[in-house]
Order: sequence, then C-alpha cells, then structure tokens
Amino acid sequence: MNEPKTNKKIGSLLMDAGKLKLSDIELVLHSQNELGLKFGEAAVKLGMVAEADILAIIAQQFDYPFLKRGEGGFSDGLVAAYQPFTPQVEAIRSLRSQLLLRWFNKGQHKQLAVVGVASGEACSLLTANLAIVFSQLGQSTVVVDANLRNPRQHLMFGLGKRKGLSDCLIGSTGIMDAICKFPEFVDLSVLPAGTLPPNPQELLGRTAFRTLMDNLTNSYDITLWDTPDGLLYADTLNIVAEIGAALLVVHKHHTRMSEARALQNQIASAKAQIVGVVLHEF
Repeated sequence: MNEPKTNKKIGSLLMDAGKLKLSDIELVLHSQNELGLKFGEAAVKLGMVAEADILAIIAQQFDYPFLKRGEGGFSDGLVAAYQPFTPQVEAIRSLRSQLLLRWFNKGQHKQLAVVGVASGEACSLLTANLAIVFSQLGQSTVVVDANLRNPRQHLMFGLGKRKGLSDCLIGSTGIMDAICKFPEFVDLSVLPAGTLPPNPQELLGRTAFRTLMDNLTNSYDITLWDTPDGLLYADTLNIVAEIGAALLVVHKHHTRMSEARALQNQIASAKAQIVGVVLHEF
C-alpha cells in the first residue's frame, strides 16, 4: 500500500519529485542538525532547492492544489493557481473569508454576481481567482461567464471556442455538457459564455435563465457570475436582480466615484444588496 503523502516527510517528497538524491538528503540532515533549521530551510540554504520547490511540496503534503507556471495551459493571470503564496492571493483569500461570513454563511446563499463599473479583464480575473480559492477550500465552485458581450473566462482557462451559457439558454446544449471541469482543480468548474448572441439582455430574461440558476444552486456550493460593465449594459442588472446580491469591483486610479455611486443606486433599484466592495489593483 502506498504511504499517504500527508505522512511522508519533505525529504522523501523532494526525492520523489527528482529535486534531491539520497546523498543530498544526508547533507541536508547534517546541516539541519548543525544549524537548528527545518529540513526545507536547510535545503534552501545549501542551494539544493529553491524556496518555490519547498512551497510546492508543502502544498502537496496538505492536498492544496498548486500549479507550476505554464502547467495546465491556464492564463498567467490566474495567480491563485500559480502563485498562491503571494500577498495578492492572500488578499483574495481574505475576501473569500469575508464573503463566507457575510453571504455564503450556512449555505443560505449560493450565488453571487461580480460586478464592475468598467469590468474589463480585471473584473473577470478577480472572478476567476476568487473561484479558485473557493475550490481550494473544498467548496464545489462554478464560474459562469455571463458577459455575453466580451467574454473572457474561456481565454483564462484555455477552453477555446465552445458552447456555453447562451447555447444552454436557447436549448441547443445541456448545461452539464457545456460545463467544463479540470483535473488540476477537483472542485472547480467553468460554464463559458458560448456563442455570442445578438440579444443578450432578452436571453437573460427568459425563464430558461432562472431554471439554469436553480440547477446550479442544486449542483454547486458556490456560483460566481462574471458580468459585463454594470453601467453600460442592462444584462448585469437582470443577473443581479435574480441573484439578489453583488460584489462591486472598483478599479484603483480608474473608477470615478460618481460612476460607482450610480452603479450602487442601480443595484439598489433592482432590490439587490451589495455584499462588499473590492478596490482592484490587478
């Protein structure tokens, strides 16, 4: 029977990964005892491995999904996948904690719209990275690209052009056929935008949209909706009104306070609440 990786020592895991040889282990152990360091610290001090190698092994020990740059074919912008130990990702994890306390508490709510004043790529990046950190917590999570104007999730997750949300809403494909899963992230799924329709607002107003939302609620712990620019397109208010809540994203040195207030008023008029405001610096 294979030894569970959580019971294996860092030295053994580094050997399994081809980073150290048995003779290296002996040198590291000697240095560890002599200097009073942890094994990983001693290996780094001796120049045998990089600090990134140690972080990756620790992540492996604790079943924490962690990818090397380029692995998986995802966008480098998915920092929660490739650089999970940076201050930037720590801030996203802090946001996750706040959302679990304020909105997703006790499973009463399962869906949230992420809305930007001028969404652009930054809002989509935040949505994707937030979904990754939710999935790393063991929450079954799906990102829905509801930006039927200028979708980006398929680019970030390397999905290419394929059927998605719009195709589900017109009945040309089933939702489970359109949802994409990833071996790198057991608890993460993505529903791409699909074929760009000429009538996004009308499409999102159909009964099929509410049925799809109900299906996602029944299937996932967390559903995050990536939306188009909240001030430019009424599509976003359709989504927010159905969900009842939005995470508002403002962009440092870019978003005007007057625009943010205008969007807040529109969300309030849709009888939805703003569960948080994120100052985005991506």
